[in-house]
Amino acid sequence: MAMTRETWAFVFGLIGNVISFAVFLSPIPTFYQIYKKKTSEGFQSLPYVVALFSAMLWIYYALVKKDAALLLITINTFGIVVETVYLAIFLFYAPKKARFSTIKLLLLLNVFGFGAMLLATMYLSKGAKRLAIIGWICLVFNISVFAAPLFIMRKVIKTRSVEYMPFTLSFFLTVNAVMWFFYGLLLKDYYIALPNTLGFLFGIIQMVLYLMYRNATPVPLQDPVKAQELNAHTIDVLKIDVHANAGSALPKL
Repeated sequence: MAMTRETWAFVFGLIGNVISFAVFLSPIPTFYQIYKKKTSEGFQSLPYVVALFSAMLWIYYALVKKDAALLLITINTFGIVVETVYLAIFLFYAPKKARFSTIKLLLLLNVFGFGAMLLATMYLSKGAKRLAIIGWICLVFNISVFAAPLFIMRKVIKTRSVEYMPFTLSFFLTVNAVMWFFYGLLLKDYYIALPNTLGFLFGIIQMVLYLMYRNATPVPLQDPVKAQELNAHTIDVLKIDVHANAGSALPKL
């Protein structure tokens, strides 16, 4: 018996859920380190705030869409729970300045920003128009987030080092983007499919750069303090890309 387009979409979405599930859990070692050392060190909260906002956006989109939205709701609900736990741990162990900036960012983006969007779309639009507006917001947001790997790729080329761009992570990000692209394409939902074309492209470029520079002699940074800051910031930026890939389906690993 031939599989229908909807069945294939479910298969790709299910695989995307499994990969996204693993990607959402990928920061656990980071937060274990924070818990163990009782400090957030040089890590930033931005990737987790962005991931939480992305999951909130896609759940709202899925609830409005209704048809074939179960896979979006399941993975994004899990994402909201996980990201909330990450942020709670971060806030508990972060220094006063980082805690204040994180709370301010959460209020601006996840409370007032999401709240304003929610009220505007609920009371100023309805039906297909409301879905289109929410879809475009999700699409534009995820495309902007997908620009995060540009920072990593620039640093790889500049330092000739792939230390902070592991091949395995880039590979799974690429596979994740492919799964969600076909999920959106088969359902003719281009708000899901289009951002993941960018995720796929950046994933391929990251893997090519890894193969080019994996045996290269790294160019050391003269200032050790700047090197440490680069380490923490690069990891944070990579996590934004992780959640963007997971989120475009849930849209995040």
